[in-house]
Amino acid sequence: MTLDTPTEPEVQCMASRLEIKSLFAAPGFLLASLPLWWQARRSPGVLGVALKAEMLKGTFWTYSAWTDEAAIYAYARTDPHKSTVVRKRKVMREATFVFFTAPVDELPLSWDDIRRRIAEQRASAQSGH
Repeated sequence: MTLDTPTEPEVQCMASRLEIKSLFAAPGFLLASLPLWWQARRSPGVLGVALKAEMLKGTFWTYSAWTDEAAIYAYARTDPHKSTVVRKRKVMREATFVFFTAPVDELPLSWDDIRRRIAEQRASAQSGH
């Protein structure tokens, strides 16, 4: 993740784990995600964005840092993101999203940290908390 220079000591982050139903859908899912990555990189308020594809596991990870939560939701409501999400739901098995703030001096976070945060979110959701 390349990080633009933020002006606040903390930034809003979003991480996701997206699992598809079939490995046959992996190439199409990756191809559909690339325009969203480019869109995010050009969106107002973005500081940095990363995508990690584990094609043979059918798992895709995203991580982004933003000036504020409103910028994240503005991106999510805008095409091509909005229409791609609707189109790709049919190939999804599971999706986990985590929103959190992080100190600027700790960015970018490692993929290990992103995985830990998502695992905690999934465990919390499964236990009903």
